[in-house]
Amino acid sequence: MPRIESDTGPLYTSAALGQSGVRPRSAAPKRTSQWSIALKSFRRYWQLYLIMLPALLYFVVFKYVPMAGVMIAFRDYNVIKGIWGSPWAGFKYFQLFFGNPVFWTLLRNTMGLSVYALIVGFPIPILLAVALNEIPLGFFKGATQLVAYAPYFISTVIMVSMLMLVFSPRLGVVNLGLQAIGSQPINFFGIPDAFPSLYVWSGVWQYSGYSAVVYLAALAGVDPQLYEAAKVDGASRIQRILNIDLPGIMPVMVIILILNVGNLLAVGFEKAFLMQNPLNLGTSEIIATYVYKVGLLNANYSFGTAVGLFNSVVNMVLLVLVNTVAKRIADTSLW
Repeated sequence: MPRIESDTGPLYTSAALGQSGVRPRSAAPKRTSQWSIALKSFRRYWQLYLIMLPALLYFVVFKYVPMAGVMIAFRDYNVIKGIWGSPWAGFKYFQLFFGNPVFWTLLRNTMGLSVYALIVGFPIPILLAVALNEIPLGFFKGATQLVAYAPYFISTVIMVSMLMLVFSPRLGVVNLGLQAIGSQPINFFGIPDAFPSLYVWSGVWQYSGYSAVVYLAALAGVDPQLYEAAKVDGASRIQRILNIDLPGIMPVMVIILILNVGNLLAVGFEKAFLMQNPLNLGTSEIIATYVYKVGLLNANYSFGTAVGLFNSVVNMVLLVLVNTVAKRIADTSLW
């Protein structure tokens, strides 16, 4: 094919390329639509989609469809008229909640318990997992794991009953010990300032062992060659933990931290309600227990739904915020 050389490369002659002297471009590939790709994937992996169908239906039926019930928060809900037949109320019940004298007390108690539980309960399972990982295989490791995991399977009602027996002013083990050393018995459940510690540390004892399982699974995925290289270099056990174990489980730590912050206002109702009494109500009354008393016991469903919706929106904002920060700092996030 005749061509003419130039400074930038060969130029084909018009005889070879046509009268324009420009080499024709090949046609652009036809773009495949997303629907075509999805349909092709479904035809190829339909068995997997079929297995996923029950879980998808569960979330649709029990999670997404009930979301329509949040409309109760914006209506003067009447059981007889139903959700859509009840008159529109706008932000009436939100204003009632925000203007309630106990609003700041509820928010302070709920946030205080959540932050306290996060500060104490987040690092302890990590330390427990690292310690269990350092114990060699044998009877002692198995027994330690059993003792650490067993409290998780105790129901909340039994847990609170155990706390009341242990800290009982008359027959509790703690007060019997105090009396043995000459001190007066203390009604721990009657002291408002003692309630957060009783609530949080009993939760740490109950859930730390089970939470450590996630970190143990992450530690199992760390490359053993890193430990061998560290031993050859003379690294101590503390140095191996700081430079191999903790960086190895860092992505899991970030994900669990994001999830915990996303549930910051979702303090468990059952345990707080069971531990309440008139003496510690100043610190034990949280949003969940208040919604139960005002929204359910008094049949004020619109008010209870408004408070619950406020709780969910705050948790969602915190989740998105912490996820964004974690993505920028640690390059690990939920999405």
